[in-house]
Amino acid sequence: MVLLLFVDLDPSLKALDALGGFFVLRTGVPPRGPLPTLADAWADPRTGTAGEVYEDPVTFRILKVAQSIRAPESRVAVSVAQQGLAARFWSIALGAAALCGGVPDLDPELLDWDPDASAPDDLWLREVRFRPVADLDAVVRAGLLVPLSAALRSRHRVSPALLWGNAGSALAGTVRQLDRWARAHGRPDVGERARTLAGGLLAHPDLSGTLDPGTLRRRSCCLYYRVPGGGVCGDCCFERPPRPGPRRT
Repeated sequence: MVLLLFVDLDPSLKALDALGGFFVLRTGVPPRGPLPTLADAWADPRTGTAGEVYEDPVTFRILKVAQSIRAPESRVAVSVAQQGLAARFWSIALGAAALCGGVPDLDPELLDWDPDASAPDDLWLREVRFRPVADLDAVVRAGLLVPLSAALRSRHRVSPALLWGNAGSALAGTVRQLDRWARAHGRPDVGERARTLAGGLLAHPDLSGTLDPGTLRRRSCCLYYRVPGGGVCGDCCFERPPRPGPRRT
């Protein structure tokens, strides 16, 4: 159990600005509107609920990432885009929990999403309201990563193990960033809370097998090595980019 009763909640989430761009969450009305909520964006595009700006924000984002990294196949772009969003979700929620003592309610109905923007201008929270730190798993894994995975897999052939591996890797990366900030600013308590909370999150079956518990290296690959000029990530399960296997007839 992590007691955070002595930490003041931040009604405007401005404290997160000090942690870096991926931790920042914009609030209020986005300047580029109207934008779809995440809930609308993840809905079946055939239902016509994705908003007025983008017919299908998920597909738009995947195509944007694919063009940016010159992805050789769609699942590579899906993987990179999903890991970026997972990192955003973990950063906001875990950063607030460790620094402010509460978790902003990141209900997909409350989050406007600009798939053409990068952090921190991609997400806009319509209403700031906090939930207990105990709700961290419900807010991020269940509330955001599960529906995101479903939306991606409804449009692309991509392995759920790859997506959960990305989520575990993004969580570990968030903890490392929080720990670096905490050491640099004389706040070891923030780093300790982040590590403790992440340990509980990684115990869930969706995430428990994604990382080696001793090294925190992931047990799957995000496919970034397939990007032209890319290589293996720092926590990759491979020491070097794997060679292509024999082509099947």
